[in-house]
Amino acid sequence: MTQDPLSDVLRSVRLRGAIFYYVSFGDDWAAETPASPELANALMPGAEHVLAYHLIVKGGGWAATDGEPAVRVGSGDIVMFPRGDRHVVSSAPGMQAPSDDSDWRVTTRDDPKPIAVAYHRGVLRPGAPAPAQGASTVIVCGFVGCDLRPFNPLIAALPRLLHLKSGGVGAWVAPMLDQAVSESRQGRSGSAAVLDRLSEMVFVDAARRHLESLPEGGSGWLSALRDRHVGKAIGLLHERPADPWTVEELGRQVGLSRSALHERFAGLVGQPPMQYLANWRIQRGAGLLRESDATVAAIAQEVGYETEAAFARAFKRLVGQPPAAWRRAQRSRA
Repeated sequence: MTQDPLSDVLRSVRLRGAIFYYVSFGDDWAAETPASPELANALMPGAEHVLAYHLIVKGGGWAATDGEPAVRVGSGDIVMFPRGDRHVVSSAPGMQAPSDDSDWRVTTRDDPKPIAVAYHRGVLRPGAPAPAQGASTVIVCGFVGCDLRPFNPLIAALPRLLHLKSGGVGAWVAPMLDQAVSESRQGRSGSAAVLDRLSEMVFVDAARRHLESLPEGGSGWLSALRDRHVGKAIGLLHERPADPWTVEELGRQVGLSRSALHERFAGLVGQPPMQYLANWRIQRGAGLLRESDATVAAIAQEVGYETEAAFARAFKRLVGQPPAAWRRAQRSRA
């Protein structure tokens, strides 16, 4: 098994794309996307977290969320809000969207994708058969759901606003997404499934591009992956979570003393190595509970606990439910 913690986490948090809007704008315009809890209730009931992204197909504008400077976006750019913040895209910086108390996101949730939406002269028209003629800007809005629990270190490690400019690494994403949306609007078979997978790929590509762009000397889980010592330590914990790790042994394998590894790991990741290992073991255990029919005792052994009781205590402490009850609840929602 290769040491690729980012792929491990991406697999374990169950990414799923679902809803697309094909939105056209004319004149001065501003559109607001609500925060993750409201989006989840409207678009993906049962999802713990929903993030939005916007591909600028034509024209351009500005994207902003509270507490962050507005960014200018142009054709081919993607702007993403990984932490699920409420945000506004608009034709000029500083604009606020008109209030909208309708439930159109809920009532159109199961309509064929992408759902056409038009904003023209301040009038919102969901379900328009096609973008209005003469639209100055056209945006594809996509949404990705994922799990936050038991343990998802990635979402907090990403910025609140992530601007992916066209023409850089990963430039294949925007034209492929645009083509898939066009095919879906033409009613081609299988296009909805393609859109779902592409939505997940957009998020994965964004996470990879952000990781590759990080400067030396940063902090957070993604910066930790790039650190020569801590990144190797995280890789080993992901590769062999059931091993009887100690900080001394982990430090020996990555070339640091116990105290140096503890300090460096905690400073970058925000928690000491053994706490990180405990969280990752529970995340792995949750996946096995959901996806396999193995007994709780067998899963406990597979993720590094000597007894079922020890695993159950640790699982309940992090998740809030015993393993067996959590498994039943997960399967009843499937």
